[in-house]
Amino acid sequence: MRDTFDEIDRKLIALLQDNDRLSLAELSSATGSASSTVNDRIKRLVRNGIITGFHARLSSEALGLELLAFVLVGWSDPKVETKFIECIKQSPDVLECHHITGAWNYLLKVRVRTTRDLERFLANTVKGIEGVQRTDTMIVLSSAKETWTMPVPE
Repeated sequence: MRDTFDEIDRKLIALLQDNDRLSLAELSSATGSASSTVNDRIKRLVRNGIITGFHARLSSEALGLELLAFVLVGWSDPKVETKFIECIKQSPDVLECHHITGAWNYLLKVRVRTTRDLERFLANTVKGIEGVQRTDTMIVLSSAKETWTMPVPE
């Protein structure tokens, strides 16, 4: 849902995207608004679907999930899509799943421990779905930028 943002909303969103553990007092001080006003604004942003949740950001390295890959997946029969989405939603290895334009149907962002785990994921999860015809996998060597912060429209 599209919402109208004023300067205080934009500041709150920026602060919360950077650190969602800030107290109401800290947010109040940073925005120059009363704590009750900040609380009401946050509730409105959540209610309107602008803020969809508060999450802990985990270290993939600390969890041993050091292999990041992007997988393009393709098929020609549209009936494959429903089963594909059901299977992918169940896989903890898939961080993101995007329906895309072009020669491929979907792009997956996958995190696993090793190339052997990636091979198992591709063979059992992706290619195990009846009708999936082809994949193309790119393993990430390093990431120059990775963010969860979104720009807030004026």
